[in-house]
Formats: sequence, C-alpha cells, structure tokens
Amino acid sequence: MSATPHDQPLPPPRVEEVSDGVYAYVQPDGSWWINNTGFLAGRRAVIGIDACSTERRTRAYREAVARVTGRTITTLVNTHHHGDHTFGNYLFPEATIVAHERTRELILAEGIPAYRAAWSPEVEWGELEAVAPFLTYTDGVTLHADELRCEVRHIGTAAHTTNDSYVWIPERRLLFSGDLLFNGGTPFVLMGSVDGALEALDLLEELGAETIVPGHGDVCGPEVIGRVRGYLRFVRETAERGRAAGLTPLETARETDLGEWAGLLDPERIVGNLHRAYAELDGLARGGDIDLFAAVGDMITFNGGRPLSCLA
Repeated sequence: MSATPHDQPLPPPRVEEVSDGVYAYVQPDGSWWINNTGFLAGRRAVIGIDACSTERRTRAYREAVARVTGRTITTLVNTHHHGDHTFGNYLFPEATIVAHERTRELILAEGIPAYRAAWSPEVEWGELEAVAPFLTYTDGVTLHADELRCEVRHIGTAAHTTNDSYVWIPERRLLFSGDLLFNGGTPFVLMGSVDGALEALDLLEELGAETIVPGHGDVCGPEVIGRVRGYLRFVRETAERGRAAGLTPLETARETDLGEWAGLLDPERIVGNLHRAYAELDGLARGGDIDLFAAVGDMITFNGGRPLSCLA
C-alpha cells in the first residue's frame, strides 16, 4: 500500500483567531513536515508556539504574525524537537526560545538530521541552521500574554516523542497539543511510545478543552482525542497479533487492513508505529532506543520503494 497521493495543489496557510487575541496558523494539508503553529498577541509582546520545517514556510509564518500583530514573536515555545516544529527556530533571533530540557538536548545532538533524505527530494528546505531552546524546564513553565495565563507542560511520559509539551490556556479552554494529536493524519509514535501516547491522551482529556489546535490538521474539538485513541489501540492490537504470528512489523503492516484508518494521511506510518509497538511488547522502556533507520526504511518499502511524500 502506498501513501495517500497528493495530486492537488495545497491551499495556502491560514490564520484563524481561535479565541480573542489567540491565533492558530494552520498549514494544509497537515501531512509529513507540514505542521501547525500559533501565536498569542499581547499588548507588548507576542508568544509563538512552534516554528515550521522550511525556511520559506517559516518566513511566511513570520510575515503572517507581523500582519496580524504589527510585531514579531518575542517568546517562542517548541512543543518537541522534531524539525517540522523547530527547524525554523533560527529565523526568530528576537525570541527567547522555550522548551523541555530534552528538546534542547536532542536538537543539539541531532542538528539538521540526515534522515530528511527519506522524503521527497524536491523539497526546498532552505538554508537551515539548528538553534536549540535556551530557556528550558523539567515539568513546565507558565507564560502570560498580558493577563492571559498560558500553561506550558511536559506530558510526563514518552508519547509522540520523549519530550512532548502542550500549551493549555485554561481561561479559554483552549489547547495547543503539538503532535500529541493529529487531525486527519496518521498519529506517529516511532520516537515515543504507544502506551505512553495512550496515557497522554487521558491526561489531555482531563483538561476539558473545548477548542484544540492539533500539531497537524484543522482546528477541532475534543472529539479528536477519541479518534487518536482508537487508532493507537488498533496499532497495539495489530502488533500483538503480528508478533504472535511471528511476523515482522513490515509483514504485519502488509497483511493488515487499515479499515477505518485507511483514509488518514500518510498511512505508511503504520509500519513505524508497529516497530515501536513490537519493541514495547518485547519489554523496551517507553521512548527507548530502536533502529530508526530500519523502521523508516520499512516505511519506504511499504510505500513501494519510493521516498515518503512531502510537500513542505
């Protein structure tokens, strides 16, 4: 089975005011490397949530913030270390960049990773420079946009990655989830944990959000949590069956009917997710090291031997 085809031009990114003075910057279609960001416009300062994957996309984001606020981002939160959320950090020289301490560690260790070669070769990444957060926390930090309280919290377990944080604005019942939640795209836990991601969903649900800006896909409501939970349970159950039958993650993926999940973007992520699920069934701790290159290679094989589709 191949990845969902991208045979139509993508709509341009759009700014949505999701609450008074709080904006989501939504980048269709939310597939590989095309993430959402956001910003809070205070009277004197602007708080940004994540950067973008390419120089062009991050510059467009900066311009959108300037059009709306007349200012630049002065505090930038990274929800986790993945490049679609952090490669553009270097284009915010005015900003204090804030993230979990593990986010800083991984950006410093990985730089601009070579694994980008697994995706479409025509992607124009630009002149990227790895810039790590320089204000870090262990559990969380609270920011204030004027009188509006913004709680930045590490989820407390490996989930999408080992260093996921979310931004919760309790007064508005508004959640920026980072990649703990995907809307319309296949959830991805290769660098995190299936069980941890399911636990994280319970924690997010307890917040009682009414509006959610997911890491990828359209702004939505709390119903997205149940959809992501259903997919992750499907991954775990599929791994249990495949492992019991003596199949590899790739073989299991090839024999699996994705059913209701077949319409999600980037369905080849089932292979990477099964690699993580197998490792956990074998006793690996949440977020423990696995062979990422082998897993990505299997996703490419599942994709007919073609690079993974990326329109960033």
